[in-house]
Amino acid sequence: MRTKPQLTILGYNSAIPTINGIPSAQILEMGGKMMLIDCGEGTQVQLRKVGIKFSKISHIFISHLHGDHCFGLPGLIASYRLLGRVTPIEIYGPKGIEQMLETIFKLTGTTREFTINYHELQSSKSEIIYDDVLLKVETVPLDHRIYCNGYRFTEKKLPRSLNLEYLQSRADIPKELYHDILEGKDIVLLSGGLIPNHVAGMEGKKPKSYAYCSDTRFLPSIVPLVKGVDILYHESTFLHDLREMADYTGHSSAREAAIIAKDAEVGKLILGHFSNRYPDKSVFLDEAREIFPETYLPEALVPLEI
Repeated sequence: MRTKPQLTILGYNSAIPTINGIPSAQILEMGGKMMLIDCGEGTQVQLRKVGIKFSKISHIFISHLHGDHCFGLPGLIASYRLLGRVTPIEIYGPKGIEQMLETIFKLTGTTREFTINYHELQSSKSEIIYDDVLLKVETVPLDHRIYCNGYRFTEKKLPRSLNLEYLQSRADIPKELYHDILEGKDIVLLSGGLIPNHVAGMEGKKPKSYAYCSDTRFLPSIVPLVKGVDILYHESTFLHDLREMADYTGHSSAREAAIIAKDAEVGKLILGHFSNRYPDKSVFLDEAREIFPETYLPEALVPLEI
C-alpha cells in the first residue's frame, strides 16, 4: 500500500556533533521505501529516538566522504550484523566508499551475513541512479572541496482511477468500458449520450518530489535539476556577509540557498548544515526569507509530510 511521502531530519549540524544535535542524516519514506540520506555520527541514536527500525532501511545515499556525512555508516553496518540482518542493502556514494567501508570492516574483523551492493558514483553530470515503477532517484552534482552529489527523489505519476461512486449509480455504463475510462477516454453510451472522462474517472494524485543538496558552493547550474520540487533541503553554512569564506570552504550562504529555491520555484526551502559560530539559527531564516518567504529551519526528529 502506498503511503504519503515523509521526511524526518535526524541531524543538520555542520562538522561537529553537539549536545543538542548531530551532523547530517535524514530518513526519507517515499515510493514504498525507507531511505537514509547521509549518516553522520549519532545517526543510530537518532533513529532509535524516532522509533525507526534499522531493518526497514533498504537504501542509503551518501553525498560525499567528509566525516560529518558518513562516519556513522560503519557503526550502522556493524549494528546490522549484531541485529541479525540478512537482507541486502543498497549503498550509493562517491567512488571510494566501498574501499573505505571494507577496509574498516577488515581491520576490525567485522563480518556480516548480508550483502552490501555498492553503487559508486563519479560522474560530473546528473544521472538516474535508481528507477522503478514507483520512484526515480537522480544525482545533483555539487561543487564542494571533494566530489559531492545531492539527490532528487521523485515519485512516479500515479495512474488514473475510477469514480466508483458515480459508476455504481449508472447501470447504463457497462464494466467493459472501465478500461477506456482509465485510459482517459470519454464514454459514449448506447443511447448516444456522452459522459466526459473527468466525470467517470479521476486523475492520479500529483506525484511528490524532494531534493537534498548537501555541501556546495553557490551553484546556479543545479536549478534545472531541482526545479519544482515540493521541498528543497539546501545547506547554508554561513550568512552572506561571510560569502567569501563560504566560497573558500566550499559552502553556501542562506541568501544563496534562497536564490536557488526562488529560481527553481520549489514549494518549500529547508536550510541546514549551520556553522556552530551562530548560536541563534533564526538569523539564517531572516536572511533567506528576504529572498524566498517559504523558508524554514529544520526540526530534528519531527516527521514532515511532503
